Amino acid sequence: MTRYRLTILLCCCALCGVAKAQEDALFEKKLRIISLAPATTEILFALGADDEIVGVSQFCNYPAAALTKEKTGTFSAPDIEKIIFLKPDVIFCTGLEQAETVHNLRLLGFNVCVSDPKNFDELFASITLIAERIHKNAAAEALVADMKKKIRALRARAAQKTAERKQKVFIEIWHDPLVTAGRASFLHELINLAGGENIAGVIPGAYGMINPELVIAKNPDCIILAYMQTTELRETIQTRLGWAKIAAVRNNRIYADIDPDLFLRPGPRAVLALENIHERLYPDEPSS
Repeated sequence: MTRYRLTILLCCCALCGVAKAQEDALFEKKLRIISLAPATTEILFALGADDEIVGVSQFCNYPAAALTKEKTGTFSAPDIEKIIFLKPDVIFCTGLEQAETVHNLRLLGFNVCVSDPKNFDELFASITLIAERIHKNAAAEALVADMKKKIRALRARAAQKTAERKQKVFIEIWHDPLVTAGRASFLHELINLAGGENIAGVIPGAYGMINPELVIAKNPDCIILAYMQTTELRETIQTRLGWAKIAAVRNNRIYADIDPDLFLRPGPRAVLALENIHERLYPDEPSS
């Protein structure tokens, strides 16, 4: 090898070493993370990103440490000035209502990651994507593996239920108008995995209004309320016209004791939501 070629080779090696050092420095850099959606906030904390989270929305209330973070506005109306001030390296959002926010933040040059899972498979993919953005791949693998293990165990119990025993479920998202979860919702999958049958599976979308007469005709064995301040409304359900004949009402199986955040947020606690629903459907065979 000539001296010239040797010099070129040494220079290339040196440049590669510099590039590798810069890449390692970037990887090891403590990121500044903002989450504008409660579900992504829960995922970030579950991945161990507590120290790197510099801002969350006002609705991010779990875990308790999320309450100590800087607030960046509401879910649908983030505080852009506060976000700019916090100088985030990456911002995590969800879809639908935040679509315009995502667009505007990207126009401002921010690195935005969108997570909007509709089922467990998409949730696992979202956890993996979020982890890749914040260099927490190993934590994501462990989290997903643990969630899948718990789901398999519960599915095995649910599979033992015969078609005759499968409980029919009505999830009430809101009462006026009467809104429930359709077959495109995360809740629909939760009910199925828990060993139940969603009576509103005929609704093609994720959520929609349902005729009270249809609820009576479907005769659910169990009614689960997915909103807060339900004590009085739970009693009101018992007096709705024609609802006294529904099995869930007759047998006093109207449940208002599950934290709605568990099954309305597609995050790590969705497994806990699954277990809670299973316990309400089959109280003689608790999931834990």
